[in-house]
Amino acid sequence: MITYREAIQKDIPGLLNLYKQLHENPIEPELSVANDIFKQASESGVKYFVAEENERIIACCYIAIIPNLTYGGKSIGFIENVVTDKTYRRKGIGKKIIEMAKTYATKKNCYKVLLQSHSKRIDAHVFYESIGFDGESKKAFELRFE
Repeated sequence: MITYREAIQKDIPGLLNLYKQLHENPIEPELSVANDIFKQASESGVKYFVAEENERIIACCYIAIIPNLTYGGKSIGFIENVVTDKTYRRKGIGKKIIEMAKTYATKKNCYKVLLQSHSKRIDAHVFYESIGFDGESKKAFELRFE
């Protein structure tokens, strides 16, 4: 049975394991560093959502709420690190995880949520558009410091 919930500190090893499927060459932080990051993120209002089966994290995402001085002061939600274990894809699990983030954004008075996806992940783009995201309304730019 799959359960859906907000992530807690003990989920960090499962999250880090799942993130290995998100990048070709993942750079995993030390567990102590990951714990500090999770705590800091949680204290600033970032929420991680997970799907779990048999005590194993099988899908996740997080949402950061960004206060905004435009649009009547309504906030913006930013969803990131969306991943579903490759053996669980195409079963509606990712959709439920993103719905949890969208619900949180609504409670936090957001007028929109954004997410980014690697430009080569065409299957992911089709998925995001199928659940209501518009891939044509904005263009994202990235500047990396690595």
